[in-house]
Amino acid sequence: MKTIILRLMLSGAVAFAAACTSTKSPKAVAASKPTVVKAATSKAAPAAKTGTDELDDYAEASVADPLEPFNRIMFKTNDCLYLVIFRPISKGYEFILPKPVRKGIDNAFENVKFPVRFVNSALQGNFKRAGQETGKFLVNTLGGVGGIFRLSDKVPSLVNIPAEDLGQTFAKWGIGHGPFIVLPLLGPSTVRETVGLAGDYALNPVNWGLFWHGGGDWEHDWTIIPPSANTLRSLPDQLEKYDAATKDAVDPYISARSAFIQNRAEAARK
Repeated sequence: MKTIILRLMLSGAVAFAAACTSTKSPKAVAASKPTVVKAATSKAAPAAKTGTDELDDYAEASVADPLEPFNRIMFKTNDCLYLVIFRPISKGYEFILPKPVRKGIDNAFENVKFPVRFVNSALQGNFKRAGQETGKFLVNTLGGVGGIFRLSDKVPSLVNIPAEDLGQTFAKWGIGHGPFIVLPLLGPSTVRETVGLAGDYALNPVNWGLFWHGGGDWEHDWTIIPPSANTLRSLPDQLEKYDAATKDAVDPYISARSAFIQNRAEAARK
């Protein structure tokens, strides 16, 4: 058994190395060159920016990236991992489970994240939204078979409630992003968002079993199943967002960084 595992690990390492050292695509080659922004030669006047556009530009410009050399290495490493490991797993998950089943699984896991949304709504002083989150949780849990079905979508007052997280709470408190950083596997983040992510992880009941015992207690291996399943079910959506941010980009790193910062700025405004 150990021999089989070692062979699988070796095969994975070879595939990973091959993907990372393969001939660069035109996009990757363009990304490796310095980006030169040329002035537009068209005589047409540039379109006026809206207030939202200006806020997005300000949010992006206000985030420092002193770790860019390290971040680019980590970004490339993550990209290889997505290609060699996580994208095939995601495709397999989508192939095995039909979309309605995947939707029900997503609904159930999102419903369980109620403490994250409730606590952060309360921390922001938005008690109305905290009450709406409570109502949505009760409706979906009791009437939607543990949240598999989102019955709350049929209740006007509970539809399209923006999900709150700790990163948004910090933003509402006036705490700045801090330096931009690319996390292993998780991708683009900032110091503020990383701390927020850790707090939300602890608030999510899906992960609570991991805190019940020491890492060496093999009798409780079942506790890794919920967080592992949560990661698996979220892969298709996360990879879709990653592709949307980097597809056809001259510099995928810059594109992903910009998309992350602007998305977080938009989330904090809601």
